[in-house]
Amino acid sequence: MAFGSMNSSNRQLPMAEINVVPLVDVMLVLLVIFIITAPLLTHSVKIDLPKASSSPNITQPEHVEFALRDDSSLYWNGESVTMDQLAPRFTEAVGQNPNIELHIRADKHVHYEHVAQVMSIAAKAGLVRIGFVTDPSKK
Repeated sequence: MAFGSMNSSNRQLPMAEINVVPLVDVMLVLLVIFIITAPLLTHSVKIDLPKASSSPNITQPEHVEFALRDDSSLYWNGESVTMDQLAPRFTEAVGQNPNIELHIRADKHVHYEHVAQVMSIAAKAGLVRIGFVTDPSKK
């Protein structure tokens, strides 16, 4: 490597060669790090995952089918009810089974305000499992 010239003038010319020693040092450090960490990535914890079956679950949990129509009529498992009857019915259902589910079926033209009221009454009664039933085949 040439760091200077033998010129009689005391002027320094720029160095035209690339110093690769720092690059080799960095590459060696990265190589050592990779060699150390690569075996650590292959170690894993062996666990027995549950096997999924494609058959539907026949035992269904107890649930309440609740329907709201666009004319503001309410149905509890197919039986017509009023908004005033909901709180005692929800409380009674939770009293019988604390893990009971509420399946809400609402027409697409029902105002969300009515759905929110039903969900609020159910939550106050202690129902924590609330779901919406939809039909993906209809558009």
